[in-house]
Amino acid sequence: MSYPLDRRGFLRTSGTAATAAALGLGGTLTSCSSAESGPVTLTWWDYFTLDTFQPGMRRLIRDIEAGVPDVRIERRTFPFAELDRQIALAAISGDLPDLAIVDNVAMNTLGGNHLLADLTARVEKWGQADQYYKGPWTGCQVGGKTLGIPNNSNCLALYYNTAMLKSAGLKPPTTWDELASAAHRLTSGSRYGLALSAIKTEEGVFQFLPFLWQAGGDLDTFATYGATALSFLDDLIAKGSLSEQCVGWTQQDANTRFLDQRAAMQINGPWQIPTLKKAAFDWNVVALPRDKAAATCLGGENWVVMASSKHVDKAWEVLEYTQRPSVLVPYLVSFGELPARKDLADQGTWASDPALRLFLSQLPLARPRQYGAHYAEASQAVAEAEQAVLAGSASPSAAAKTAAVKIDKALGKQ
Repeated sequence: MSYPLDRRGFLRTSGTAATAAALGLGGTLTSCSSAESGPVTLTWWDYFTLDTFQPGMRRLIRDIEAGVPDVRIERRTFPFAELDRQIALAAISGDLPDLAIVDNVAMNTLGGNHLLADLTARVEKWGQADQYYKGPWTGCQVGGKTLGIPNNSNCLALYYNTAMLKSAGLKPPTTWDELASAAHRLTSGSRYGLALSAIKTEEGVFQFLPFLWQAGGDLDTFATYGATALSFLDDLIAKGSLSEQCVGWTQQDANTRFLDQRAAMQINGPWQIPTLKKAAFDWNVVALPRDKAAATCLGGENWVVMASSKHVDKAWEVLEYTQRPSVLVPYLVSFGELPARKDLADQGTWASDPALRLFLSQLPLARPRQYGAHYAEASQAVAEAEQAVLAGSASPSAAAKTAAVKIDKALGKQ
C-alpha cells in the first residue's frame, strides 16, 4: 500500500486504553448481538484517508451492501496516529463503532483491554483459518482467542539500484556481512550505501525488530541480542554507509532518498512499489539479509468487531463476505496490498509482478509484533535505545541493558 508520509510514524501508547480499563471498561464488554431482523446500519472506522484509497474503499462498501442482506455501512475515518486513541476514548464514552480496520500491532492494546469481540466460535464454524499465512493469522490471536481477521499484509525487504550494484561488481547481499560490505562499497560522495528508517516511533521499531530477530534474539533477550543488532547499525553509521540522519527518517523519507539515488539500497515495504515504478532507473528487491536467522516484520491491517456492538452477528457476516476472492482480490489490488490468504497467492497483480511476489514469498517468515497489552511501552524502550546509539549518546551494550530493564517490566505486566 502507498501509505501517507508517516504510515508508521507514530508510536502508539496504551495510556488511554488503560484508562478505559481503570474506568471499568477493561473487562469483557457485553455483546448485545442477537438475531438480526430488518436493515442494520453498521458503523465502521478506519484510517485510510488518502484520496488514492477512496475508490477502492467505495467499491468495497458497495460490494458489501449489495452482497450482505439488510446491511448499510456508515464509515468514519481518522488520521493513522489517531484511530487507536479514538477507539479507546470511545470505550469510555460508550460510542464505539461496530467494526474497524486497525493496524495489526494495535491488537496488543485493543485485545489486551478487552475491547474486541471474541470471534473464535464463528471462525471455527467458518472453517477457513488454515487458508491464512501463519504470521498474519497469529497476529489476530490474543489470549488464546481469535479477535480479528487479517485485512491485508505486508513486510519488509531490501530494494537495490541494479546499475549501482552492477557497476560496483556486487551481487545483492544475503547476509549481514555482505550487506555491510556492499553498503560500504556503494557509498560515494553524497550517496549512502543504505537507507532505512530509525525514527523514534513504531515506524522505526518496525524496521529495527528484524535485525533483533535475525541476530537470534527477541524482546526478552534484548540485553544481549539487542546489543548485537544495535552494534551492527552503529557500525554502518561509523563507516559512513548509513546516514546518521536516519534517526529522523520515516520509511517514506528513506524511499525518497532511494528514488533520488542518494541511497543505493533501502529497507522498505511493498507499499512503495507504485511510486518506485515511476523511477528513472532500474531497481529490484530481495529478502532482508540474514545473520543467524532469516526474519522480517509483519505489517498490515486486521478487521475487528467491537465487543460492545449490538450487531456482532451482522458484523461477522460483513467480515466473512470481505474474504471472498471476488471481493477481496479487487480490494487488495486497488490498495496495492498483499493478501494474507495463501489460497490467493496466484491471483491479483502479485501473481505476476516479480517485486510483489518477492514480498509475498516472505510472508511465511514475517513475524507479528504480538507481545501483549503493554507492547507500546516495550516498543518505546527499543526506540529510545536505537536513538541513543545511532545519535552517539550511548554504547550499544549500555543502551541495550537500559532498554532491557524497561522491556522486561513492560512484558511482565501481562
